[in-house]
Amino acid sequence: MKETKEFNFWNDHSRNFLEMAFRTDKQEIKHSSPQTGKNIGECGDMLEMYLDIDDKKKIKNVTYNIEGCRNTNACANTICFLIEGKHIDKAREITPQVIIDYLETLPHANHHCAELAVGALYKALDTIQALRKEN
Repeated sequence: MKETKEFNFWNDHSRNFLEMAFRTDKQEIKHSSPQTGKNIGECGDMLEMYLDIDDKKKIKNVTYNIEGCRNTNACANTICFLIEGKHIDKAREITPQVIIDYLETLPHANHHCAELAVGALYKALDTIQALRKEN
């Protein structure tokens, strides 16, 4: 009989996953930010991302408000880490698979968390694009 190894959260997750899952310094609610994207997943998790863009269309800062699980938090923090300091066009290159690959050990059953986070990012980028067209 083949023995199955029990999953050990602390030992079996990657360092990237653990760091992003427990990081909280990017959590913030910005009531007046027009550069916002909000997404609600089929699981009920909610993620709202706020992007601060400079005059050269570079992302100065990313913060988010979350009502969700540790996996969604890991995905949101990964986006912050990967896009801060980059041109907004580069942010569109972030896909759920990029998040999954970076985290290394995001459980397969929670890959929808990466889709949720990327959806919030894209909505924020769409809002920025719409605001720039108006001006």
